[in-house]
Amino acid sequence: YVRMKLPLNTFSRNPGGVMFGGYQAALADPIAALACARVFPGYSVWTRAMSVDFQHGGGTDLELVFEFPREQEQAIAAELAERGRATPVFEYGFHLADGTRCTLIKNTVAIRPKGYVKATTPGADSGM
Repeated sequence: YVRMKLPLNTFSRNPGGVMFGGYQAALADPIAALACARVFPGYSVWTRAMSVDFQHGGGTDLELVFEFPREQEQAIAAELAERGRATPVFEYGFHLADGTRCTLIKNTVAIRPKGYVKATTPGADSGM
């Protein structure tokens, strides 16, 4: 479970008066991968794909809300045990001060064995 505040201020407000989408995307990008790396240590983990659906203008400070349901964790663990890899999809979002979700994030995470040859980025401990 993760909750993070993204403040609306002079730097994050676009000319339309709402939160720049890039601010939201930058904060949302690593959340699911970091959660998976913590829950499944010993694997290489990275964001494989991410989509951002701006449903309402972010006219207030925003709160990112991410939940990692126990059922999804168990399904990923079973897939890792069976296949040695998993590519789960997480849905989470940003919420306005009144609780309305304004941005839906769909984030696909690659969970692979350490040293996975086809990794698109070097591992954090690779020294590159």
